[in-house]
Amino acid sequence: MRAIYIVLLSIFPFALFAHGISEADKEGMVSGGLLDYIYLGASHMVTGYDHLLFLFGVIFFLTNFKDIVKFITAFTIGHSITLIFATFMEITANYYLIDAVIALTVIYKGFDNLDGFQKVFKIKSPDLVKLVFAFGLIHGFGLSARLQQLPLGDDGLLLKILSFNVGVELGQIFALALMLVLLSAWRHTESFKRFSVTSNSLLMLSGFGLFVMQMVGYFNEPINKMAPSLNEPLLTDTTNPQKVELNASANLKEDVVVLEIKSGKSLEYKFFVEAGGTLTFEWSTDRGELFYDFHGDPKSGGNFKSYEKASKASSKGKQVVPFDGSHGWYWKNKSSTDIKLTLKTSGSYKIIGIQ
Repeated sequence: MRAIYIVLLSIFPFALFAHGISEADKEGMVSGGLLDYIYLGASHMVTGYDHLLFLFGVIFFLTNFKDIVKFITAFTIGHSITLIFATFMEITANYYLIDAVIALTVIYKGFDNLDGFQKVFKIKSPDLVKLVFAFGLIHGFGLSARLQQLPLGDDGLLLKILSFNVGVELGQIFALALMLVLLSAWRHTESFKRFSVTSNSLLMLSGFGLFVMQMVGYFNEPINKMAPSLNEPLLTDTTNPQKVELNASANLKEDVVVLEIKSGKSLEYKFFVEAGGTLTFEWSTDRGELFYDFHGDPKSGGNFKSYEKASKASSKGKQVVPFDGSHGWYWKNKSSTDIKLTLKTSGSYKIIGIQ
């Protein structure tokens, strides 16, 4: 019983990092092979505290092997669908909000285990298999949102996603096996019935803690401060895919670059900017929209920050960066024709260039 308390209460200090991607993991996901993706998916799952809490709630009272297989299969199918298809089709949302909804599923399962629907609402609990499947869809969307923070590239994208999902399933099997062993041993003691109410109350409390922390993270995200455009016009065109420096000084630069992105391909262009520095920009294409993610990678490591993600033919503004690191764009050309992009920048930065 003491072990259960420790596991549940240890969630809070790490809640905001439930799906955190380390710098080493990011490197592995960008340049690693399929086995690296399997390993990263597995490690991601076994450290995904919100997923583990939900699974703990699902199997808490299950003793029949067929029931365990039924519910876990429903959850697995649900999270596999959204992880694979949302990532491949680049459907995403703010990951703090997704994780907040996932936290609500943890609260729900604890409430259901306490027979809350019958006691509070005087009704039978909803069909759990259908709900576990639906909650699996939400959990898979959370995994997908984190995976999409990375520029995964175009080559073998589907195989990378599938390999990551295989890793997630392996991590889930490992976590479930450990939970089942602990719960099976605990069920044979007198304390199980005595403390099952307390345990599920703690489960609800943990879900509430996760929800609050994710909402705090959402409302405290660095704000993307946008300006209407560059004050002064920059060079209008060049065919050189490297920088054209117009005004070099120790602290202020103005540059323009023209980049060509082939049909179905992607490209990254980055700048090093110190915390508090500004990157004023304006870019546009010669034809059609590009999917893009304007983001920053901290020099000190940790999760990168996405400032803006959309599909547009142009964008302009001014970003005050929240940390030292590389900041810039990932563009993907989903059209059937090659697209030329002109990027004009001004600010206090060092050019990293094409990555």
